[in-house]
Amino acid sequence: MDKTQIKQKSFWQRPEGITGLIFLAALVAGVGFLVTALPWAAIFANTLYLAGTLAVLGVIVYMVLDPKMRALVSFSYKSVMRWITGLFVKVDPIGILKSYVEDLQDNLRKMNKQISQLRAQMHKLKEIIVNNRKEIASNLQMASKAKETQKTNVMILKSRRAGRLKESNVKLDDLYKRMEVLYRVLTKMYENSQILSEDIKDQVMVKEQERKAIHASHSAMNSAMSVISGDPDKRAMFDMAMEAVTEDVGNKVGEMERFMEVSANFMNSIDLQEGIFEEEGLTMLEKWEKESTSFLLGDEKLSLLLEAEDDSNILDLNAPVKEKIRESNHRNQYDNFFE
Repeated sequence: MDKTQIKQKSFWQRPEGITGLIFLAALVAGVGFLVTALPWAAIFANTLYLAGTLAVLGVIVYMVLDPKMRALVSFSYKSVMRWITGLFVKVDPIGILKSYVEDLQDNLRKMNKQISQLRAQMHKLKEIIVNNRKEIASNLQMASKAKETQKTNVMILKSRRAGRLKESNVKLDDLYKRMEVLYRVLTKMYENSQILSEDIKDQVMVKEQERKAIHASHSAMNSAMSVISGDPDKRAMFDMAMEAVTEDVGNKVGEMERFMEVSANFMNSIDLQEGIFEEEGLTMLEKWEKESTSFLLGDEKLSLLLEAEDDSNILDLNAPVKEKIRESNHRNQYDNFFE
């Protein structure tokens, strides 16, 4: 996914923004209390107090009207709020990415197990469908012979049995297609997540050192001076790129976990013998299919759904799940975030 597609979170949408809102609300409340509590008559009567009050008001007006001062105050406020938030919540993008790598490794193990369980269920379902077809043919054959020998009761019994099996197979075939969607998506997510994990590891290894170097050479004071002069702050730009990477990875890991939950709920609701499944599991799957975008699959999502609906595209359940290996000329999907 191109970085232009990632909508940058504003300061107020981040954890430190919530802290900032709390402090801002407390500040406004404090100012309001002072305004109502101060003895304004005494202040205006005392020349020294009045001069001090006017000086404070002058500073406030200057800060509001001067764009450079506004930028400096805003930068300082955000920096302090980020530092305070960091005492309670992990806001370091490198640290967050390291956590995502651990989550991905754990999810990959769970997904591989889930794929194996789904494949086993699909093998059983396929066997039931094939056996039903054989029994349908056998019952129709016996019904035909019974008709020839005028055994009406046997003919009706076998014909009805064949009809019920046909109805059952219609349901089972539909169930198999739903399971095929799950299988195709899970295996593709598994492959893509392996590459994603390797790309994140590389980014953490490279960008952790790069971040330390940038923060060492561009101190908070240098960043503040850049803000005042209107020059781009390299430290802030690097951190924004890292936050964009973190946001994208978070979306992909979140989608991966949500789909694993969808597939688990669907699989747990299946009764293979009866060919039925609970509506909730099916509704969750259909909702995911109708969602317009996929962070982890991208354009592959639509092709996977079409493949599952294509009767000529036969799924090979005996094929092993691919262990994706990055090609030698592979370009890290997050390199363009820093260009």
